[in-house]
Amino acid sequence: MEFIGQLCLILITTTLVSHGAKRIGIPGVVGQLLVGILLGAGGLKLLQSTEMIHEFSELGVIFLMFLAGVESDLALLRKYAKPAFLVAILGIILPIILGAAGTMAFAFSFKVALFSGMILAATSVSISVEVLKELRALQTKEGATILGASVVDDILVVVLFSLSLPYFQEGGTSSIPLPLLFFEQVLYFGFIFFTIRWLAPKVIAISQKLFVTGSIVIASLVLCLGMAFLADLVGLSSVIGAFFAGIAIGQTTAKEQVFKNVEIVGYSLFIPVFFVSIGLTISFQQLASQGLFIIVLLVLALVSKLAGGFIGSRLVGFSTNSSLMIGSGMISRGEMALIILQLGDKAKIVPHELFGPMVIVIIVSTLLSPFFLKYFTKKVYSA
Repeated sequence: MEFIGQLCLILITTTLVSHGAKRIGIPGVVGQLLVGILLGAGGLKLLQSTEMIHEFSELGVIFLMFLAGVESDLALLRKYAKPAFLVAILGIILPIILGAAGTMAFAFSFKVALFSGMILAATSVSISVEVLKELRALQTKEGATILGASVVDDILVVVLFSLSLPYFQEGGTSSIPLPLLFFEQVLYFGFIFFTIRWLAPKVIAISQKLFVTGSIVIASLVLCLGMAFLADLVGLSSVIGAFFAGIAIGQTTAKEQVFKNVEIVGYSLFIPVFFVSIGLTISFQQLASQGLFIIVLLVLALVSKLAGGFIGSRLVGFSTNSSLMIGSGMISRGEMALIILQLGDKAKIVPHELFGPMVIVIIVSTLLSPFFLKYFTKKVYSA
């Protein structure tokens, strides 16, 4: 019963703090992270990471990635494919190179440094969307390119992380020979295509005929959890299964119904536990001694995404200010970077000395991104 009390404490505090954060213009996810830091080892020590909190956070990250997949707009991606791909690819390559170089400069191993760069390559466009809506610039060519590039970025980072996971871990994650493991993973990606093209529409069509309350949502969750399980079975991360299950459901007629219902379940119970669990192990005493490392990593995080978006946009003909607007729209790391960080910590890739500073860098870059985007958007659309 102790966990029930812990769960009540998490849900009450995250709800109140998220509300307060949004009232003052700060993303709710930042508030939830701060709750974890405040209640965990770095603060009041009221919570610690337990097996139940771990299991709930695992479901939280699966729901989060499933919802991200459902929201992915592939039609928009097809329309702005060329600029979106260039912005996304350069926005992944530059953070990996600069992030790895900056991390290695502070005596971390090459493997850890490379993974650090992969974390910085992630983008969360949800905050940029809110800013663009506020400035009435969401339907512009720059806004559409930011959205399209974020879809590509999400897909590429998740795939890159999942495929490289066995090789980052000491001794790998499986006793299966690497060629066979790679073959299984290729088959799995073939299964993903089959699911998006044929299986998901059939599953939804069948579930619509069942005389069961919530049958469509249940079928979607079975598809999500089943694909997550199979991904883990072939040595990939479970999040890639959940993400592509979401993309598959997003192409069906049940997209809005599934998103609305799963969002309620996820954000009212499991997802807050995921974000709180990240903050539980962070100690301010340790962070105080890593100030220079945090500053260097933060500067590299901001510059690498801004430069990647700027160069990619210029290559396809955008003006200087438009390119800076697109680059600034890719700065925010948010949930996606936190997911990669948490999974790396779970797989024992990320050392404790990197985990805390990386959380701070993700939080601060997420907080700063709206200011960059507003500034450059107003330079393009000054009216």
